[in-house]
Amino acid sequence: MFYPIAIEAGDERHAYGVSVPDLPGCFSAGDTLDEAILAAKDAINGHIEILVDMGEDIPAASSVEKLAKDPEFAGYTWAVVEIDISRLLGGSEKINVTLPKSLIDRIDRCVATHPEFKSRSAFLAEAALLQISGIHQ
Repeated sequence: MFYPIAIEAGDERHAYGVSVPDLPGCFSAGDTLDEAILAAKDAINGHIEILVDMGEDIPAASSVEKLAKDPEFAGYTWAVVEIDISRLLGGSEKINVTLPKSLIDRIDRCVATHPEFKSRSAFLAEAALLQISGIHQ
């Protein structure tokens, strides 16, 4: 999953500040832009781990385009941080799922052309998380 981050510019005396709009209360900073982005990834991972431990749902990621229109973030720089949600949800369990062959073929074509999904299972897990997150909003 790719989480957008809003980066407030730093200078010689101030660090770059980072907030994660989709994860209220998730903030980080860094002395350089690169450090700020890396710190954001650590902050997001930690925030999601806490949500999982508390039995809370993981919020879906919004689009940068939508968030950039929010006046609260006027003047911020945007980036996205890739987070492997599957490793934060605990151990894997093999299940038997029955789907129409044409749907499986479409999923496999999508995975083949979008390496961020890594596998059919990862695709299905992310699709399920997005659906669950949308229901609880």
